[in-house]
Amino acid sequence: MLRTLAATAAIALLAAAPAVAADRAIIILDGSGSMWAQIDGKARIEIARETLDRVLSGVPAELELGFMSYGHREKGACDDIELLVEPAAGTGAAISEAALAISPKGKTPISAAVRQAAEDLRYTEDKATVILITDGLETCEADPCALASELEGQGLDFTTHVVGFGLTREEGEQVACLAENTGGQYIAAGDEATLTEALATTVAEVAAPAEPAPEPEPAALAFNLDPELVLAEGGNGEIVEFDVTWELFRAADGGAGEHLSTDYGIDWKGTVDPGDYVLRASVGYAHVEQPVTVTADALAAPYFVMNAGELIIRPLPADGAEPDAAAAVYSRFPNGEDDTGYGETRRFVPAGDTEVKVTIGAGEAQLTVPVKAGERVSRDVVLGIGVARVNSFFIEGMKVEDNELFVEVFAAKKDIQGNRKSLGYSYGPDQSFSLPPGDYVLATRLGGAEMETPFTVVSGEAVEVNALLGAGVVAVTAPGSDFVEIFSAKKDIQGNRRSMGYGYGGAIELVLPAGDYVVVARPTDGTADREAAGTVVAGERLELSVE
Repeated sequence: MLRTLAATAAIALLAAAPAVAADRAIIILDGSGSMWAQIDGKARIEIARETLDRVLSGVPAELELGFMSYGHREKGACDDIELLVEPAAGTGAAISEAALAISPKGKTPISAAVRQAAEDLRYTEDKATVILITDGLETCEADPCALASELEGQGLDFTTHVVGFGLTREEGEQVACLAENTGGQYIAAGDEATLTEALATTVAEVAAPAEPAPEPEPAALAFNLDPELVLAEGGNGEIVEFDVTWELFRAADGGAGEHLSTDYGIDWKGTVDPGDYVLRASVGYAHVEQPVTVTADALAAPYFVMNAGELIIRPLPADGAEPDAAAAVYSRFPNGEDDTGYGETRRFVPAGDTEVKVTIGAGEAQLTVPVKAGERVSRDVVLGIGVARVNSFFIEGMKVEDNELFVEVFAAKKDIQGNRKSLGYSYGPDQSFSLPPGDYVLATRLGGAEMETPFTVVSGEAVEVNALLGAGVVAVTAPGSDFVEIFSAKKDIQGNRRSMGYGYGGAIELVLPAGDYVVVARPTDGTADREAAGTVVAGERLELSVE
């Protein structure tokens, strides 16, 4: 309803303007791809078409208007500029029809389009006006400000009005010089109603140039919520870069109610309906919220002091080393929130003590880091670990490449029950373990072969730990059998042999320590078990067949 009233009032103002000594003018409509962006669920190009149609339906018949667009025929072309309607009286319907056919897709050659329009109006010989409607900035390596000064200096009486449709305040400032340098107006339009008013105002000036310009209506606020934020009272200290998240809630009894929107950036500004809200600002893990009342005709500018600083943790395996990208950094902040990061971590945290735990492999360090508001604190956390590079060999020079190889690292010292603490395990060759300085035991297992290898880790150094299994491979085939089991040849004190492994289907292949073994096969026909004996030699393959 308000939008309709604003449009009606603007058109009435235009129709009432006396049509005497009218200028000739060209309206330039942005046809670049960004005009498909939406405002309140409606594409900008659709709003512009409808606004043009309404405003031009009320212009005096004697007014000579032309129509131009750019970026509407092809992508990426800085020369895609077309005069669609020659300046003439009674062109309102033709301009509306031409605008309806525009399909935005290209770049934004603002400067070239304004120059071409000025030349089409013979600006060096006659009084001329250009009305530019744009939702973007120059994208074709030209300087609109310099162009405006040039046209103003060369023209007989040249004026450019600029309607910034959907531009931010900063963007508007970059194109406003086109108007300011030629004695025209820059008008910010954020929706259909304000675009109608802006276009009616600029066209009305063309329709009645001899009349004194009416006092302009107060410009509509481009935004009505502009919060300011600092990390500490009095400023941000040495910290110049940080990200801010803004969350807007409807005010409710006792605080924040319905969540309405989330926006980002230290320079964010918003336009919201008048009412009571709660605005929450977050910088990293620091959060502050406060109530905000927004009115229709005033700017709300709440001030946030985050009481936060920046904490940098650099986990180092040893003195002089670079931060370990695989290090885990666990942090608990003064507000009770926590975080896990890896490698060098940078976090904005509430002022106070942050509890930090850093782990690299089996190495661990814990510390408390105090951070003041507006302060950047960096801590090198040196764990003083070393690295054990682990491999296994059947014999010297014969590396185990089997991914079923199992390796586990234990602390060398046993507890009161005689158990060692496990510090990590893995499978396959070429494994590495990050460990604090000290003595350890590597337990290696592959098939029936097992080995314990003691080693020592020194801070900041790497140690090669090679487990020598002294083992070979036995491969058994037992035709006509469905179960095969391998035993050590030597019996224990009770007369039993130790089982080293078994398999089904009449075959088995197993890694075993060097020594003598007995293979027992169970025939599928139910007859008596069959046996075969063999000796495994380290680094060799033994093939047995149990007939």
